[in-house]
This record gives sequence, structure tokens and C-alpha cells, in this order.
Amino acid sequence: MKRTVLCLVLLTVSFTNAQEQVSPIHVEVTGKGEPLLLIPGFTVPGDSWEPVVKHLENEFECHVVTLAGFGGKDAIDFPWLPKITSALQNYMEQHHLKNVTVIGHSLGGTIGLWLASRYGNPIANLVIIDALPATGALMIPDFDPEKLSYDSPYNNQLLAMDTIQFNQMASNMAKGMSLDAPSQQKIKDWIIKADRETYVYGYTDYLKLDMRDDLKKISIPVNILAADRPYGKDMVKATYTKQYQNLTDYNIFIAENAAHFVMFDQPEWFMKKIKHILLTDPSAK
Repeated sequence: MKRTVLCLVLLTVSFTNAQEQVSPIHVEVTGKGEPLLLIPGFTVPGDSWEPVVKHLENEFECHVVTLAGFGGKDAIDFPWLPKITSALQNYMEQHHLKNVTVIGHSLGGTIGLWLASRYGNPIANLVIIDALPATGALMIPDFDPEKLSYDSPYNNQLLAMDTIQFNQMASNMAKGMSLDAPSQQKIKDWIIKADRETYVYGYTDYLKLDMRDDLKKISIPVNILAADRPYGKDMVKATYTKQYQNLTDYNIFIAENAAHFVMFDQPEWFMKKIKHILLTDPSAK
């Protein structure tokens, strides 16, 4: 009996230690020079940045992030997003990164705003790709982060979907995120590969995050690369102007004929803008 109890205790300790060792972020580093921190969007693995890294690794040290639960990485306990943001802040501190440029797509861009608004951060430049400080405010009428919870009819429906239903949903979503058919397939595959609970509850974390007031704390150069699809330039400008009204100084560039994954739909335009921001004039005036 004592041996059985001891074995159970050891198994419990081993399981707890294994859980604690799962990292919220996974980072691969290539290149030399001033540091870049590249943060992907929701469900998207770090290797999505590979074309960008190939263009920049001769001039920059590229720290490419994959978030827990995505790209085949182990999931972590919830709440998910606070652990992600804290891990990224700790990563920059532990690796003594200075004069960092953060390039973030979608959720990665919103996380970039969070990092840049923290006191004493080492970020010198921020590039945001089709991201808002409060995505939930755009999507939810009468937006109130306090009313969003993991236990909701929509979340429960997503968790209950069988493989066929979830794959169909992923396919429909991917078609709205890129105009390029091969890219749509990649996006679909990333959604399907994501840990299901991270996909569901992590997105709730994302929708709850509201950085609009914290924009007042950001004084570094901020450049935004936005897509004109599906709403058109006028609507995009109006949305960004409203959401970024507390950010005193920023530049916005709108890609034509591009959906959410601007880097896939307009790769030449995208790299030209990135290189201009990073190599020519950080303020991109």
C-alpha cells in the first residue's frame, strides 16, 4: 500500500514538473546585427517568417517566435495570453536584448503594443502588420472584456466540433485571410494543427486584450502595414484612426489587393516597406 501511494506521489510530481517546464514561447535565432523579434499571428508558427528572415538575416539578428499550442508546440495552462506576453518580456531581459525592433502580425502586433507600453522595455521600433490594439472592440457590439469568458456557447460549440466540421470552418476562415490559394491552404493547416483548447480559449484571451489606453505610454516609432481587403481603404483608415487615436505618432501604409496576411498577398510590396522602415529611415516619414 505504501509503495502504491509513493508511486502515485512520484507520478504526480513528475507530471507537475513536466507541466511547469512547458514554455509559453519557443524562439529560434539566426543572423547577426541589431535584434529583431518576430511574433506571428494566432495559430501561425514561427517558420511563417522564413521569407522575411532570408531577406534580413544578413543585417539583423532574427529572434523568431512560435507560441505555445501552435506549430506543433505543447500547450500551456490558461490563461494563455498573459503567460505569452510575460515570457516575451522575460526573454528580452534574460538575453540582454537592446534596441529591439518588434515585427508582429495580427495577434503578434497587438502583443508588440503590449510590450512597447511596458516600463523599461528595450524596444526601439515597432512594426505592426494588420493588427489593432483592441480586436474585440471591432468584432463585438457593446464590447466589454469583463463579460468574455471561456465558458460560452460559442467556445463550447468549437470544442464540440468533429474533425470534418472543424476542418470546414478552418477552410472558410483561411479563404478570408488571404487572396492566394496556396497560402489559404497553409493557413488552414495551421488552424487544424493548433491545439484545440488553445485555439478556443487563447482566442478569448486575445479578444479580451484592450491596449487602447496603454497606447499613451508608447513613444517609439510605430509603423503599421494594413490590408485593404475586405473592407476597402476608407473603412480601414477609419478603423485604424479610431483605434489608434491615443498613439501620438505613427505611420500607416495600406496594401492594395491584400487580405489579412499581407506578406503572402503582396510579398514584394511588403518587403519593400519592411526594408525601408528598418534600413532606410526608422521613422518612415
